[in-house]
Parts: sequence; C-alpha cells; structure tokens
Amino acid sequence: MPTIAEHCHSANLTGLSTECIASVVFNEHPKPLHIAGTREAASGLFELLAKQSAPETCGRLFQDYMCVVFGFETEQRLGGDVTGGRRYRNSYLRLIQDWGMDSNNAQAAVFKGWVESRFGLFPSYHKQPITGFGTKAWIGYIEEKMNSRYHNNCIYMQLDLLYEYCQWIIERFRFPAAGHKTLYRGVDSLDDCIIRHETKHDKIVRFNNLVSFTDSPGTAGEFGAYILKTEVPMVKLIFFNDLLPRHALRGEAEYLAIGGAYRVRVSH
Repeated sequence: MPTIAEHCHSANLTGLSTECIASVVFNEHPKPLHIAGTREAASGLFELLAKQSAPETCGRLFQDYMCVVFGFETEQRLGGDVTGGRRYRNSYLRLIQDWGMDSNNAQAAVFKGWVESRFGLFPSYHKQPITGFGTKAWIGYIEEKMNSRYHNNCIYMQLDLLYEYCQWIIERFRFPAAGHKTLYRGVDSLDDCIIRHETKHDKIVRFNNLVSFTDSPGTAGEFGAYILKTEVPMVKLIFFNDLLPRHALRGEAEYLAIGGAYRVRVSH
C-alpha cells in the first residue's frame, strides 16, 4: 500500500530538494546539510565551541547555553516536570527522553513534525501507517504535532540547534573523514517498508521521516525478527548517545536519524 511518504514538501530549510534528501542516491553520495540561519543566529555559541579542545567540554557548554537561552528549570535539564505552579517549558531533552519511551506519542509527533518542517519529509507512520492526507492517521498526527503543551518554548529552534550542534561535533571531533556510520534496526515485518527487492538479502526500504538505529546488531535483534543493516550518512544524524553528557538515553546506544529511502542488508 502506498504511503504519504512517497510525497514531500516542495521546499525545506536546507537548500537541497526534498526528493534528493529522501533518495538512496543522496544516502550513498551525501552532501552537507544545514538548517538555514541556525548557526548564524547562534554565532556566539559556535565561536565559543570552536575554542574548546574536548567534545565533553563542548557538550556541557552546549547544554548550559540551551538551559540559559530557553529558560529551562534546573529540574528540566533531564526532562523532569516543573513543580511549584511554574509554567511548563518544553525542551529538546524532554523530546529525546519521550521518544525513547514511545516513538508514537504526542512528543514524538512534534519531533516528526520538525523533520517535516526542516527537511521536507512527511512521516509514513504515527501509531499506524499514514496512507494519505485527510486520513484518520494523518489527522491524528497533525493534532498531536500541534499540541500546544509540547510545541512551546521555540521547540523547533531548539531542535535546529541540536541538529547543527550534532553536525558540528561530527565535523570537529567524531568522524571528520567518514561519510557514513554502519547502523542496525530491528523490525518485525518488512511488508510496509520495502520499495524494491534487489537480491534475497538486499532491499531498498523506506524508513519513517525520523528513525531510530543502534550500532549493535545484538541490540537491534531485541526489537524485531529482522535485522536491517545500513550505511547512514553522517549528515542525517540528529542525535547519538555520546553527543551530550546529560540525557535520558544514556546507555541505549541509540542514534536518531532523518529517514527516507535506504539500501539495507536483511538478516534474521
């Protein structure tokens, strides 16, 4: 059954066409991706980061900057609720935490909505396959992604900075010469995601617009009967376990990436 993911916005904030970003060709021959104006708007942050010599120091600096600029309460640094009657302020850390708990909750819809807004890719799944505009699944996704509780405090701007910081760390410290990271994903069924069969084990699949991977095939096997091995472009990474010193997914070996069409190797 075709899904809404076969369509995309005609414009995004990267300067590259969405069709290109979502394609297998892009994944195999990636180009730099940047969200327009984000680094320029936070030029002081990136100038300060450039003076640091260790990624751990950069991580602490980035988190402190986000806490000050977006007014997080101390208890929200790790995503806790605000107490004492103060107004709830949504945070990128809370979205990361809640994504790890359930990739189909309202907070996850906000996260998927950010990918849609910035990179132009529609989600193909939120609680159920999204097969078209006006469907119950699409309307439910729209209602949740626009929920004012999770869509306040410039949350898209926070995620813009998280993505650009992730890319900056990759460029500066982590994988300066590598274009891809070998990652794995466990799934129970291939029926809804295969675009094309190439060989018995090699497939072209369409992932949701925001997708979780792990760098451990053993961990991937805990989440499904099929293990999908793929090469994820570094420019599509939004978050990974060692990016920040304080976050709720520590120890999960989880990578969050922009989806689209990927070439995968399937094993049981």
